[in-house]
Amino acid sequence: MDFLALFVSLPARQTAGRMRIWRALRALGCATLRDGVYLLPESAEHAAALARIAGEVLSVAGSADLYLLGGRDVAQQARIVALFGRDADYAELMRAIGATDAGDGKALRSLRRDLAALVAVDFFPGEAQRQAQAALAALEAAATGEPAAATGEIRRVASADFQGRTWATRKNLWVDRMASAWLIRRFIDQKAKFLWLDNPKKCPKSALGFDFDGAAFTHVGGRVTFEVLAASFGLEGDAALARIGAIVHCLDVGGVPVAEAAGIEAVLAGLRAAAADDDELLIEAGRIFDGLYRNYQQENPHD
Repeated sequence: MDFLALFVSLPARQTAGRMRIWRALRALGCATLRDGVYLLPESAEHAAALARIAGEVLSVAGSADLYLLGGRDVAQQARIVALFGRDADYAELMRAIGATDAGDGKALRSLRRDLAALVAVDFFPGEAQRQAQAALAALEAAATGEPAAATGEIRRVASADFQGRTWATRKNLWVDRMASAWLIRRFIDQKAKFLWLDNPKKCPKSALGFDFDGAAFTHVGGRVTFEVLAASFGLEGDAALARIGAIVHCLDVGGVPVAEAAGIEAVLAGLRAAAADDDELLIEAGRIFDGLYRNYQQENPHD
């Protein structure tokens, strides 16, 4: 692998300019070879970014030259790669994660941003990144009570075998559970009855659990419960449901952004605040999902 090396020299009087340029280099994730020499893995994007910084250096009467370099041998190459190590940054983030209360939503959002920013400049990721991601995922799971993703394949089943059943999930519904309950009653079991659990471990054996650890239907691999239910009951070919699934996935576990997700989240949060109980909340949220489904159907009239 080759590296881009930006050699920078600034006049002593350019204190403000020096600080501004240093911050820009730090934001890019540059490693420091020595004073005034900054490295990035070679890429067109990095070359353009360093060229912009070089232009800024020249604009304040400094000097800047951009070179391409690599290690002379395996050992020297390894020493260059080691300059990009982020272990100390991950350790600091892990301390912050460990000190954060799972119920502090503002702190959790800040930790997500900090991790995303760190990952973006972690050009040689390793165990430290994996541990930080796992620690934050565990904290978020503790905050929401979201189930851990199961492994294995999703089993295809027939809705005819699941009629008139009692379905159970955690009380105080939120997006994935709301949408999953709507999907069940709308497309899987129109006579479904729902049981809202204080403790999922006490789910009756006669009930079909969903969206908690050990439930009949819950997260599998990278799919949230709504997506697992759709796949299990052969509903994946419905484009309108797939679009709803993308919103649910985005709001439940993050991932690919969906333009309308924030608006749907705000509406559902308002419904949850106003509802007397989960039964009423499901009725009101069901109207939102019905509207979304009809809208997406008309956008895809052949589905």
